[in-house]
Amino acid sequence: MPNLSLIPWPAEVTFAEGYFEGTHDDIVLTPQNADPSLGDEGYELQVTPTLITVCAPTPAGLFYGSQTVQQLLAGGRVPAMRVADRPRFRWRGLMLDEARHFFGKEFVKRTIDLLAQHKLNIFHWHLCDDQGWRIEIRSRPQLTEVGAWRTEEGQRYDGFYTQADIREIVAYAQSRFVTVVPEIEMPGHAMAALAAYPEFSCAGGPFDVATQWGIFEDVFCAGNDATFAFLGDVLGEVLELFPSKFIHVGGDECPKTRWKSCPTCQRRIRDERLSNEDELQSYFIRRIEKFLNSRSRRLIGWDEILEGGLAPNAAVMSWRGMTSAVAAASNGHDVVASPTSHCYLDYSYEKISIEKAHSFDPIPAELTGEQREHILGLQGNMWTERTLTTADVERQIWPRLCALAEVAWSPREPRDFAEFFARLAAHQHQPLAVPHRW
Repeated sequence: MPNLSLIPWPAEVTFAEGYFEGTHDDIVLTPQNADPSLGDEGYELQVTPTLITVCAPTPAGLFYGSQTVQQLLAGGRVPAMRVADRPRFRWRGLMLDEARHFFGKEFVKRTIDLLAQHKLNIFHWHLCDDQGWRIEIRSRPQLTEVGAWRTEEGQRYDGFYTQADIREIVAYAQSRFVTVVPEIEMPGHAMAALAAYPEFSCAGGPFDVATQWGIFEDVFCAGNDATFAFLGDVLGEVLELFPSKFIHVGGDECPKTRWKSCPTCQRRIRDERLSNEDELQSYFIRRIEKFLNSRSRRLIGWDEILEGGLAPNAAVMSWRGMTSAVAAASNGHDVVASPTSHCYLDYSYEKISIEKAHSFDPIPAELTGEQREHILGLQGNMWTERTLTTADVERQIWPRLCALAEVAWSPREPRDFAEFFARLAAHQHQPLAVPHRW
């Protein structure tokens, strides 16, 4: 077999005699006579000594075929071959945390370029947390006037994206067939928001934007209807900026201490006939889900949203292991697998090696055939509490995300790490292939 540095590896490859001897003028992308069974993202690639043809039923398939062509051309001589390729999973993503550290438009665009090159199609954008609010909400200006700023060691640390910035980045991603999924954290991890609007807490503030990492007891008040009006204002503007079907609401690591001592939250528990504060969190998430569903969107959250009962149409992002993935999929809920064991790219390479990332299978063996259909795919997560520069972020993400990209796209069998690593060594020396604009 010729030594190709393709990542991810295509679903089916067969080789013929000879090598492509043409030029860029001898490359054709066409939807004519495309096989509809290739699906929304699949393509066929035919290489002869005189012509390279990419055929796909959709623009996305043509785009991914073009990425394969660019990798082949960057890798040297292109052998005569036929490729029939389609992704194993429909959710193939990366989460970037910019709440802790703000990196700016150009870095985000470069990251999107690299996702597209590796046939990844989801950019999950963590835009707010205890340490910062990074998205302009015009109806609630204090979120960025207060929540986007913090002081560390006597210096002001700041940054946020205007709505014009957001629209530019979303359009940039769409032209590369990458969907931007925003994350607006609730009900916990809310110190930046509460520093701006303390009236939506249980204790009333005042609060500061957090400068330390961890879990904070002050969260959104679940008993106050004004909290939900505030979040409705925020999400209403978010929906105008992001066409993504899924909206991520966090839902993780929400302590219940304030709710237990808050008369308003306790009244909510009584009025709604809830058993405890876990069910109050479920009430909170279900109420937000109704808002999103009424606007034809779907809620996705970290696996804590299972606690107290899962909202009817919610999808689960499983991070604390795969037990939650099994529980959600077994009950008919969609799942994105993103466990700390294999997918946390902020962890050291000693803890999660390239080989370990490459070994991940997002489909738990316990699931039946029908239940397996609820595994939408997988995602690598890049949290930035301790990662300060863009160079540091890229060292953490790449090349482990290359391994996860192959897991997300390529068939489960055969998969051999030694063979992948040989391809990776050559692939890392390729220049960045700037995706075509469509």
